[in-house]
Amino acid sequence: MSDGSLRERVLEALAGVRHPKSGRDVVASGHVQGLEVGETGDVRFSFGIQADDPGGLVREARSAVETVDGVGAVKINVTLPQSGQGAAGPSASVPARGAARGPGVVPAPTPKAGILGENTRVIAVSSGKGGVGKSMVATNLAAAFAAAGQRVGLLDADIYGPNIPLMFGAEGRPGVSGEKGKEMIEPMEAHGVRLMSIGFLLEKEQPAIMRGPLISGILKQFLEQVTWGDLDVMVVDMPPGTGDAQLSLVQIVDIDGVVMVTTPQDVATGDVRRGIKMFERVNTAVMGIVENMAPFKCPHCDEEIEVFGSGGGERLAEELELPFLGRVPLDPAVRSAGDEGQPTVLSAPDSDAGRALQEIADRVAEKVALAASG
Repeated sequence: MSDGSLRERVLEALAGVRHPKSGRDVVASGHVQGLEVGETGDVRFSFGIQADDPGGLVREARSAVETVDGVGAVKINVTLPQSGQGAAGPSASVPARGAARGPGVVPAPTPKAGILGENTRVIAVSSGKGGVGKSMVATNLAAAFAAAGQRVGLLDADIYGPNIPLMFGAEGRPGVSGEKGKEMIEPMEAHGVRLMSIGFLLEKEQPAIMRGPLISGILKQFLEQVTWGDLDVMVVDMPPGTGDAQLSLVQIVDIDGVVMVTTPQDVATGDVRRGIKMFERVNTAVMGIVENMAPFKCPHCDEEIEVFGSGGGERLAEELELPFLGRVPLDPAVRSAGDEGQPTVLSAPDSDAGRALQEIADRVAEKVALAASG
């Protein structure tokens, strides 16, 4: 069977994937670019995400190609629309092996089934912008799950701002085990949670200077080459925004749900809205929204002071018809817990913030259990 005939059958399969709104197939609409079929049947192409694409269109395209007889591995580079374009422009073509990738191009590793164990549930904690308390929420979720008796791992995917080592009070460098050529990284552990972060591999003040494609490789290594063991839950602390790390993660491992963190003011909720739309576009469920830095209760007069406003996260949840998981008030206990490496749910469980974070963890745990039973 010639490569040419296989290529034609792959194109025919892709032409069967149609946009539900426009009715056009993904080949005619320009979504698919740079299709290459290797001698062994491996297929590579770019998929340009467009503004009105529904979630799951990329996965539909992958599934269609994988059903073609004779196709081997399927590699897809997901590209974001350039300014003023509805689809990816010329940079969407598949680069040659080892060549530099154009702006907006994200390598898409083939998802590896059972990469973390068949029963491991993966929860990503994300935000639209930095400084809203995303890592604090991820830390307390993981600590609360572990305190409840679950086997928990926490992957720090915030490569440029790895705060998990500080927030867990974990120091040192991970060990390495296994025979030469098959070495595995041993995760650090604190408060019953297994941890991996690039912060463990860098000097204290050393910045992580790297381009997007390298981040994908690091995340893949942290998932595949760390001896996580048999976990019940993996919590992933995502970087802020809608960049390479988010797209790479959803293509490396199946995520059971995303917890979005925001502060009440519009400048934060607007960015979170964009983050939610991104996850919906790649067919990843959003479990709900957490509002952090809610009104501060004065310890002297009990007056609530709206430093960052009030109710923005709940209003956003109502607007987007998503669950509102809870609000965490501004509380000195949260700041001291983060600096001292003691998660608030453990160090100050009776504080306003400690109780709020435990309630949020309980709600997320219920959603994970429901997803597992369904």
